[in-house]
Amino acid sequence: MKFDNTYDKLPAEFFSEAAPNKFTSPKLLKFNKGLAKELNLSLESESEESLADIFSGQKILEGSHPIAMVYAAHQFGNFVPRLGDGRAMLLGEILDLKGKRVDVQLKGAGPTEYSRNGDGFSALGPVIREYIVSEAMHHLGVPTTRALAAVATRDDVYREIVQPGGVFTRVAASHIRIGTFQYFGAKRDVKGLETLLDYSINRHYPEIQSAIKESDGSLSSAVLFLRKVIIAQVSLVTKWMSLGFIHGVMNTDNMTVSGETIDYGPCAFMDTFKSDQVYSYIDRNGRYSYENQRAIVAWNLSRLADCLIPLVDPNQDKAIELLNAELKATNDLFIDEWQRRMAEKLGLTITPATKSEDMALIVLWLELLEKEKLDFTLSFRTLPDLLEANVDQQNSLFNPTSDFNKFELMWKERLKNEPLGIAAIKEKMNSLNPLYIPRNHQVEKAIQGAIKGDLTVFNEMNQVLSNPYAHQPDLDFYKQAPLPNEEIEATFCGT
Repeated sequence: MKFDNTYDKLPAEFFSEAAPNKFTSPKLLKFNKGLAKELNLSLESESEESLADIFSGQKILEGSHPIAMVYAAHQFGNFVPRLGDGRAMLLGEILDLKGKRVDVQLKGAGPTEYSRNGDGFSALGPVIREYIVSEAMHHLGVPTTRALAAVATRDDVYREIVQPGGVFTRVAASHIRIGTFQYFGAKRDVKGLETLLDYSINRHYPEIQSAIKESDGSLSSAVLFLRKVIIAQVSLVTKWMSLGFIHGVMNTDNMTVSGETIDYGPCAFMDTFKSDQVYSYIDRNGRYSYENQRAIVAWNLSRLADCLIPLVDPNQDKAIELLNAELKATNDLFIDEWQRRMAEKLGLTITPATKSEDMALIVLWLELLEKEKLDFTLSFRTLPDLLEANVDQQNSLFNPTSDFNKFELMWKERLKNEPLGIAAIKEKMNSLNPLYIPRNHQVEKAIQGAIKGDLTVFNEMNQVLSNPYAHQPDLDFYKQAPLPNEEIEATFCGT
């Protein structure tokens, strides 16, 4: 790895030094060779033992500078002014084949200054979950952190029960969060905020600099930055919802300014569609339910705007007015993006003339899924089969109820206005509606297998989810919804 670190050049209050723990006998479970190639890593000659040492922190490569980043957060609405990487440490930054800068971070490698009452370690289960789900999200086309390696430490960690430990290597565009801005905002550290804003713009949105120059300085970099983050986060969360994904813990420290999905703790993909579905065991009031993700992303963006007030204009009222103008657009932007994604999944292209009709059709479809307790993923994937002339209605996923017949009639009538033919519409729908998602019950089987030393399900899931839109006959059972006795009703952070 050729490290090219920049975050550790920021002032000392942005991070603390960190050192990975020594483990008994680390064992490599998975190394992502495809991602390693994209990152231009020259590790082909390394043995599995050497890779296990590198990706558990036993061997620190030249140029690496392990640090833990500090940040704050609103956690379930409650503000904590100082958090930070309590069980993670940044090894450093590298440039991939396209010259893009990315972070390489270890999760579960031991305590840091920010571990508080935690031990800094990770159980093996969360390592397996994050590897599977983050890579699945990437192949589903969702901006996300990536999985580079999974290692079993072969040392125990102590939670409610004793569990085997693991270390996960995460790759991210950066680990700068809304909570990072909140840390300096809470301290009223304007200089720290300015430094963080400049760094974030240079790293993620350098085009802002050109826009300011062209405006002769009349535009505010902080306002333009907020606009960029709004667009990125709205695009991300609408993509989640189009796939039935529930993050489960949308605290401000889990929302990146780059617009990547980060921290796969109690996350889950829905099986049966339920608009207010919650899986996270700790989300007792449904704050981060499926449907509430829209409201929460807007709330989180408002917390970022709070931090930017002193960077916009010396006149606080004017600064708030400028930032509020950006925030007010968030709801309409979200609705438009969500409607576009859901319409495309139904084979429709929204136009101004069809917008109202298409929204009614989308709402009718989702109400039908919920009323009939249908599987979200399989329903979208099966729907285009109804466009075939000789479809076997008896073997259809859908019951011929009056509600469904009404939807089917409206949908097929609306498709007549599409410029594409039926075959092209089916192809388009199948390219947007996956056959395979990381279903909760299968992820749990992979975790339990890995704990026992059997990586069969873990490896099969990674294989099938690397191509989620294409039929894979040998692994087709991974598309199946859970049986009643297999359903997972609650997920856990696992930290």
